[in-house]
Amino acid sequence: MRVAQVSKFGGPEVLVTADVAEPVVAPGEVLIDVAFVDTIFVETQVRNGWGGEFFPVELPYVTGSGVAGTVREVGAGVDPGWVGRRVASSDGFTGGSAERVVRAADTLTAVPDGLSPRDAAALVTDSITALGLIELTAVKPGERVLILGASGGMGTLAVQLAHARGARVVAVARGERKRALVRELGADATVDGADADWPERAREALGASGADVVLDGVGGAFGARALPLVADGGRLSLHGAPTGDFADIDAAEAERRGITVYGIGDMRFAPEEQQRLRAAAYEEAAAGHLRPVIGEVFPLERAAKAHAAIEARTLVGKVLLEP
Repeated sequence: MRVAQVSKFGGPEVLVTADVAEPVVAPGEVLIDVAFVDTIFVETQVRNGWGGEFFPVELPYVTGSGVAGTVREVGAGVDPGWVGRRVASSDGFTGGSAERVVRAADTLTAVPDGLSPRDAAALVTDSITALGLIELTAVKPGERVLILGASGGMGTLAVQLAHARGARVVAVARGERKRALVRELGADATVDGADADWPERAREALGASGADVVLDGVGGAFGARALPLVADGGRLSLHGAPTGDFADIDAAEAERRGITVYGIGDMRFAPEEQQRLRAAAYEEAAAGHLRPVIGEVFPLERAAKAHAAIEARTLVGKVLLEP
């Protein structure tokens, strides 16, 4: 069976196709024929050797986690009615970039009619984070929401979800093509993150009092510049680190101004919560109310090219693999 595997940390070139033994189903598990594999930016960072304290892996490992496909076989104790059903699953942080995967039955989410396996894979991970963030920060109608990294897989979903809740959405994205996309998805105003004065432009779009909610999907010094844009008593989520680290803010200032700060630890939802969030997002997508943006689909053999494209930030939205 073919997999996309990392045997040493390094650039995209260390991600190669390998042949491994076929997975064997154990009690409580199912075997899935994989149609599409989700990829997320942090996977490229882990491949480079970053983030071991948050995302531990043991070499060699198979990249990816989120998959969409069809159940081929079930193990003892699993409802045989799963066989032949379209499902999605994300379990842990590795093992998904393969022709077939074994997953615990309690990680499965049924893919509803009206949702393609490709879109299901694009939503399998990011929908949990995006919907979880919107719920965690309790976005309300009429509130002002600032989203950094709005044109990525998770950011595009957060824009749509915040807009659907009646918030005024200000989206930060780089370049006119990405800004046009997030406007199409519901952003009321956009700011070019490539401009050095983007915080000033964001302040103009938000109004003098700032944002009730800031969702930082970028991190580093860029994300830290968002703290002054949060209204007193507002909420700030520092969940992104594609710049190389999470934003480091002045915690004393945040406390003095009554700002509630959330970090990556708050994004670790219990398995039952993950299932609830993903199922809710799938129903919204099947009904046409939530649209995943897919930049490109790469064959499994070109997984290294997929990682290189993600790192170059040339694509808009999600990058998927297709075994």
